[in-house]
Formats: sequence, structure tokens, C-alpha cells
Amino acid sequence: MAVSSPSALDAALASLAAGQNADPFAVLGPHPDEHGRGIVVRAFLPAARSVDLVLRPHGARQPMARREPAGVWEAVVGDRFPVREGGDLAAATLDYRLRVTYPPDHVLEIDDPYRYGRVLTDYDLHLLGEGTHYRSFEKLGAHRIQVGTTAGVHFAVWAPNADRVSVIGDFNAWDGRVHAMRQLLPNGIWEIFIPDLHEGEKYKFEIRAKTGALLKKTDPFGLSFEVPPQSAAIVRDISRYQWTDGEWMVARPSRHGRLDRPLAIYEVHLGSWARVPEEGNRFLTYRELAHRLVPYVKDMGFSHIELLPVMEHPFSGSWGYQVLGFFAPTSRFGSPEDFKYFVDACHRAGIGVILDWVPGHFPKDEYGLARFDGTALYEHADPRQGEHQDWGTLIFNYARNEVRNFLLSNALFWLEEYHVDGLRVDAVASMLYLDYSRREGQWIPNRFGGRENLDAISFLQELNRLTHGEHPGTVTAAEESTAWPGVTRPVHVGGLGFYYKWNMGWMHDMLQYMHDDPIHRRWQHNLITFSMLYAYTENFILPFSHDEVVHGKGALLDKMPGDAWQKYANLRALYGYMYAHPGKKLLFMGGEFGQWREWNHDRSLDWHLLDDPAHAALRRFVQDLNWHYHAEPALYECDYSPNGFRWIDCNDNENSVVSILRFARDRGNFLVMIFNFTPVPRVEYRIGVPEPGWYAELINSDASAYGGSNLGNGGGVGSEPVASHGFEQSVRLTVPPLACVYLKRRA
Repeated sequence: MAVSSPSALDAALASLAAGQNADPFAVLGPHPDEHGRGIVVRAFLPAARSVDLVLRPHGARQPMARREPAGVWEAVVGDRFPVREGGDLAAATLDYRLRVTYPPDHVLEIDDPYRYGRVLTDYDLHLLGEGTHYRSFEKLGAHRIQVGTTAGVHFAVWAPNADRVSVIGDFNAWDGRVHAMRQLLPNGIWEIFIPDLHEGEKYKFEIRAKTGALLKKTDPFGLSFEVPPQSAAIVRDISRYQWTDGEWMVARPSRHGRLDRPLAIYEVHLGSWARVPEEGNRFLTYRELAHRLVPYVKDMGFSHIELLPVMEHPFSGSWGYQVLGFFAPTSRFGSPEDFKYFVDACHRAGIGVILDWVPGHFPKDEYGLARFDGTALYEHADPRQGEHQDWGTLIFNYARNEVRNFLLSNALFWLEEYHVDGLRVDAVASMLYLDYSRREGQWIPNRFGGRENLDAISFLQELNRLTHGEHPGTVTAAEESTAWPGVTRPVHVGGLGFYYKWNMGWMHDMLQYMHDDPIHRRWQHNLITFSMLYAYTENFILPFSHDEVVHGKGALLDKMPGDAWQKYANLRALYGYMYAHPGKKLLFMGGEFGQWREWNHDRSLDWHLLDDPAHAALRRFVQDLNWHYHAEPALYECDYSPNGFRWIDCNDNENSVVSILRFARDRGNFLVMIFNFTPVPRVEYRIGVPEPGWYAELINSDASAYGGSNLGNGGGVGSEPVASHGFEQSVRLTVPPLACVYLKRRA
């Protein structure tokens, strides 16, 4: 609404020059002249020496006068333009440019952002306000658009408690007075269309808080950022990439994301998988990773790559888990188009891509989401609800519609815009419990007096409904470390709706068991059998993740007891047991060849170790495990059904030996697997088998090709009509020390 009173106008212009005007569109741009002389055009150009108004289409120039000493310029266009009483029709249709002369004599002709109207519609505001604008990434942030015949950039940001919001960048000398934005009530969204602004411009939002503080914030919806430690967002059109993964995307709804298909995940931190030492130890780019990492993963037989968070983050030491740019792949490794190229290469190679996604918390960096408009906007105001004391981060306020909308649309954004195949949701337990890692008195109960975070539960359920519904074939996996029931059960039956849950209990039990000296394992036998008591309560992934090889825990190979030979043998037996156990598989990079040292995010993996035959042999073993895993339906088709598993013998704790059967949907297709977790070979060891016949060795982890002693069964064993373990047939075989043997019946 235009300012009509002269005294009010003077006050408005003074506040504009002081950077305190909350409604710049009321005084800048074209308006009916308060004296009835026609149309008055005002512009705020504090650096200008002179300004001319250039009228279109004939190009007539009219000098503008300095109305306010700090840089408000004004010109009155005569009464030849009709003005409706009480309205500003002519002002809205006046076409003009500003010819600006900057010292000493630099002349530019620019368009005026304040002659353009609203871009966001009432419907957009309604959906954003109720938290159901699941494509809010198309409306908020910075987007190249066309208004009429004019191209430019539309900026929009949510800051409901701000006194004034501006876009700042090189294009206005980072002066927050120049491009103050229009506030759209009641949502508290601010917007402006800046004509003729080009792609590649750096920008932030300058927010004047109610306290008078000036905050320089990066764009929550920014699609691209400067390379850290710089933090400005960059105007970028990310829609131009030409995808070549059409076959993968067409097949995704029917072929991928199915519980009866193999899922072997290679977990990767892009910044430390490999470096370029001859060039200052620099990172590999997304495109270089597409040509090095993708063929490696394909050759190793993994079905998916899971990336530690690639969203833009300021602190490399957070491994990506302290995100500020939720809608941008980190610029450390290249552009958004480069990351699309990486995903595209994965799909062309038949490899799915899963991203770690962090909706549980965000860092306190002053230019980020924390107290975004001077108030607790994205987080809770009360630190008992809004702060992770262990991590020094802030917790999202899931009760707020706009915050939920921000996160939900972000999840859909990665699945749609970057063709990602799944999200692994980090730290779900910290979201579910109000008292997570808090002492008595440090948390606030829910409305029923309980410790469950009801808003987070509702958010996670909506997340899974949306992702599974909007993008069938994609998956979500929860890193959830407690016994919360129904994590992978459908929302309509009261579950959280995740596709998978990490089996943290199995991981910890197995690592504890394998860390023990084999002589003591007989007393810890329950650690390797207990997991089958709850194996079908959730759809589990069996993870050996990055968290287990840092902070003094040691690398997987180094966790194993004994001398070097025993360490390798133990690790092969552990991997063999993981692939035999019901559940999908995940292995962190470096584990496949036996990295000796702990993972360090600032260093490459020790690829030179593959010159050592022992490390090369371990990698070959993992490669062969993956090959058999994909080739044998018994290892994956019935992971989540009791019909797919049976103990042959789980009670031989004295020998630390277990034997199992795995079945495909076709019960005639089964594998027999036996594991010896001591350094003592078990000779003539008898186990029952379901059918008579010849049982060929598919895998023997003690084979010399894998670095073992080559003790085995000459390629297989025949059954005998001797009852054992509830079967009428049995086999006698040699089970090598610290080894696993997979057998398959041949007709």
C-alpha cells in the first residue's frame, strides 16, 4: 500500500535510508503522486551520482531528483497516465528503466525491481502455512524466472519475526538497504523479483531482527554454495542436466526397493575414499568419482552406494552430519550438475544411490538456521527441547508446519531432482525420545507425561508416507539404536513406516564376540545367536558402518584378536556370517580390504595395502561373497520371513561352531552354512541336511585364494543316511579354523 501523507512519506524514506523500512514497496517503484500530478517513481540508489528515468517504449529520458540525502531518487511522470481514484492502475503498467551514473562516469541502465508485483500466490502461501507445499523448493530460495518478457531471479525466504529482510550480494555491494523485500502476510514470507540478475551471483539474506540486530543468513533453500569456509549461496539453475538413466528410473518402481531383492551397500565418505596426493592431496571431484568409485563398486559386486551426507556443511570434521545447505550437494567436490553426473553414472552401472539424511539437528553457525530471524524459528526456544547437549547442535521443531514442510520437501527434492534411490535417516533415536541423552530435569514431557516426541513421530510417519507414495521403489532406512517397536511397520498399523532399520544390536554383539579371544568365545555364544530371537520384528540391515572404525574403536581388522593370520581369518569368518545371517548388508569403505588404521576423514584410504597379498585376498573374498549373494536367492529372498532360516545347530558353544540353513521361496533351493570361530579345525564334523545328495563348496573362507591355509573338503561332501539334528541325512566335513563354509546341494 502506497504512503499518502507527506510527513509519513518523509518518515518512510528516512527509515528506508536507515535500513529500517519493513515495507519498501509502499514508497519505491511507481505510485500515484501524493499531490495528484500523475505517477511518481522512486528508487533507492545510494551509490549513484545521478539517475535518469527512461520511459518505454519511446526511450524519453527524464532526470530524477535526489529526494533524500542518503540516496532516494524521484521523478514525476505527468498526468497523461490515467489514475483510478483510490488505485494505482497506471503505476502498475508504467514501463521504464533507470539510467544510473556511478562515479566517476560509469553508466548502467537497469530495471527496477520495485515496479513488479507479487510472484507467490495466495494458494502457495496457504500450502506453505499448513505445511503441505511439498514442492516448496520450487517457491522459496532463489529461482531464475520470467515475469512477462523480463528474465530475472525471484528470491523468497521465511522470516516471520523479522522487521526487514533484504537480498545482498555483489550486485548491490552487499548493502541491505538496496533490495529490501516485500513481506507477505500472514505467513511471514518475504519476496522480491530482481530483473536481469544473472546465474552465478552470490547472495545472502540480511535480516533485521526485532532487537535491531542485523543478521546475514545464508539461504535455507539454496541450491548451490561457495566452497567452505565461504558461506554465500549461489544463484543456479539446476534443471538443465540431461539424464541418461531413463532405463533405471522406469524400472525403479517395480524392480528396486523390494524386500526380496539383494541389497549390499558400500558406505562411502567421498572426501576420504581417495585423494590426489600429487596435487596437494586434493579431493576427487564428483566426475572423477564417477569414473573411479563407480567402476570399483561395480567390480566389487555391491548393489548400492550409501554416501555420508553430501549436503552442504561448513565443518568437514562433522563428516557432513552438521548440515546448513539442505538443498545443495557440497561444492567441495563440484557443482550440482557434477553430482547429478555421479548419480547418473551409478545408475548406468546398475548401482543404486542412498544418501545419509540429517533431519534430527543442525549446527549453530551464525549464518545458518539458528535463530534465523532473531528468534527460535527452526528450533525450539527452550534448550530442554531445542538443543543436543552432546553434539552442540539444535533440534528441529517438528510441531511447526513450516519446519515440517522444509524437511519433507527436502526429502522429496533429493529423490526427484537428483534421482536418489533412498535416504538413510540419521540419529532417529535422538528424534524419538524427549529425554535422549538427558538427565532428570533436563527435558520436558509430552502432553501425556511421556518421553516420546509425538511431533517427531508424526513427522517420520509423514516422511515415509510421502517418499514411498511419491517415489515408489525408493527406500528409507532408520539408524535407530533402541527397541522402539514398529520402526519398519506400515504407518497405517501404527508403525513409523521405514523400509529398513539398522540392526545396531547385532552389530555390537558380533563385534564384541569377535573381539574376544577365541578361547573365551564358548562363554559368549549367545552373542552370535541372540539376534535370531528378534530377527523378524523389523526389516533389518546388518551394518558395519563408519561409526565402528573411529574414536579409538580401531579398524575392523585391528579389532580381531590373535596374530596377523588370525586377524584376517577372523574377519573373513565375520563377513561370512554377516552374509549368511538374515538381513541386508552394509560395509564401510576400507573394510573390504582390511584397512589397518582407523578411518580419518582428512586422509585417503590406504590403497597401497592392496600391494600386500593378504589385503588383496581379503578384498577378493568380499568380492566373491557379493557374487554369491546375488547369485543365490536363498541369501536374500526370505530375509524377513522365518521360512527363510533354520538353525541346524546353534548349541555347540564348546566348539564355538554354529550351522544354519537358508531357504529361497522355493524350499528346494537352500544353502548349508557352518562357522568355526576357534583356531582349531573341526574334522569329521557332522551336521544334518534336509536332502540327500552331493553338497558342493561354494565358499570356503580358508581357501588359499583368500589368504587361508587351504584346509577344506576337496570341493564338497556327499550326504549319508545318518540322522542328525532332526534330519534323516547328514554330512561329515572339515571345518577349517576361524572359517566359514557355504555348501549347496547339487542334483
